[in-house]
Amino acid sequence: MRFPQNFLWGGAIAANQAEGAYLEDGKGLSTADVLPCGADRLERSMDTSAMNALMNRIEGYYPSHEAIDFYHRYKEDVALFAQMGFKCFRTSVAWSRIFPNGDEEMPNENGLKFYDDLFDELLKYDIQPVITISHYEMPLGLVKKYGGWRDRKVVYFFERYAKSLFERYKDKVKYWMTFNEINITAHVPFIGAGIILKEDDSKYQVIYQAIHHQFVGSALAVKACHEIISDAKIGCMLAGGPNYPYTCNPEDVFEAMQKDRISLFFGDVQSRGYYPNYIKRFFRENNVNIEMEDGDEEILKQNTVDYVAFSYYMSHAVSTSPEKAGEVKRNIFGGVKNPYLKASDWGWQIDPKGLRYILNQFYDRYQKPLFIVENGLGAVDIVEEGEVINDDYRIDYLRDHLVQVAEAIEDGVDLIGYTTWGPIDLVSVSTGEMKKRYGFIYVDKDNEGRGTLRRVKKKSFNWYKQVIETNGELLFEN
Repeated sequence: MRFPQNFLWGGAIAANQAEGAYLEDGKGLSTADVLPCGADRLERSMDTSAMNALMNRIEGYYPSHEAIDFYHRYKEDVALFAQMGFKCFRTSVAWSRIFPNGDEEMPNENGLKFYDDLFDELLKYDIQPVITISHYEMPLGLVKKYGGWRDRKVVYFFERYAKSLFERYKDKVKYWMTFNEINITAHVPFIGAGIILKEDDSKYQVIYQAIHHQFVGSALAVKACHEIISDAKIGCMLAGGPNYPYTCNPEDVFEAMQKDRISLFFGDVQSRGYYPNYIKRFFRENNVNIEMEDGDEEILKQNTVDYVAFSYYMSHAVSTSPEKAGEVKRNIFGGVKNPYLKASDWGWQIDPKGLRYILNQFYDRYQKPLFIVENGLGAVDIVEEGEVINDDYRIDYLRDHLVQVAEAIEDGVDLIGYTTWGPIDLVSVSTGEMKKRYGFIYVDKDNEGRGTLRRVKKKSFNWYKQVIETNGELLFEN
């Protein structure tokens, strides 16, 4: 049996990339609401002066402010997901819908009500909600007043927020994740942790102290979830992608291991419950002194996650050769071009076997159930006459990756499910644009906001429906 009978097939989106309605019903501004758009979005988010300016004014057009209007159209979209036979649907709660400034004593009832209605709509079709508590956004008020996750107080604001969700939705949501791609904080601290680095900051000290705060916040959320919803599962979520040595030069091999550890560290702490020795050496060599409160180590040790979720889009090749430095610039992890792989329209190298590799890597390391919660192909889709969208390239990409998922299950990996990113077109996190499309469902909207927002099924819609209907057997038919 290639896929278990209870395998959770579905799709995944994020609140800030799909909902729109960015100031409706009492919602406050979030960090995602002020991110600039364009190919240099991630680089600009690291620019101190640029981000300080954006914190205090919003100018021009931001696709995410309306996005695909999922906030008002979710019933139509959920019905389409049900047509495909989804067993689960991953989305996030917008923190600033529940606590508009982040430090309020009481949650915003209008925000809570929206997610009540959304989860009810999913459950009507027997679709399990899989919910991320913080997905690349936090209330902007916490950044302005406290400096984001650099301040210990944010741990307790997050804990209060998480407890509010668990109490409200304990009968509706059984799968939770604390932070989306938590390891991104090490690379893009504003997106991951609401941190704008100052001129006199010691970069590693600030970033890794904030990461410690996130670890404690995550562990406290795990504790609360287990206490409030006894039959729930709560996991961590990592940006996955193995690093291959470009050559068999031992220097390249060791560098690839070190690059892997930058991300594996996040899974190690949340799954094993302690800081590994290799990161302690990194701290010593980079003058990082993590300030811990009494009891922090015990909190981390006693409240490890139930499963490890991750995204997978690409693998990375690593070289210590100066001539190869910076070859790949269109993803945050960098690296060099792998001559054995093709690339997407956005330069992301396509490596289906890398997914089997990382499934085995994670399972060997953690011996906990895994959950693939993002995997997909961003591409430019063409609407042909009769509103036909022939996205065979997306079908090929997903088929090739899912065949490797089946192989990993045969290898012995315990896998909960698979949710594609994203089943419906949405705003890209890397560039803030609509042009980069992932969905089985086309949304008529362009980068400038033109379009009707109508939904159109692509060729991949019926293909994925058949994959789910056959529990993956379609993948192996000639």
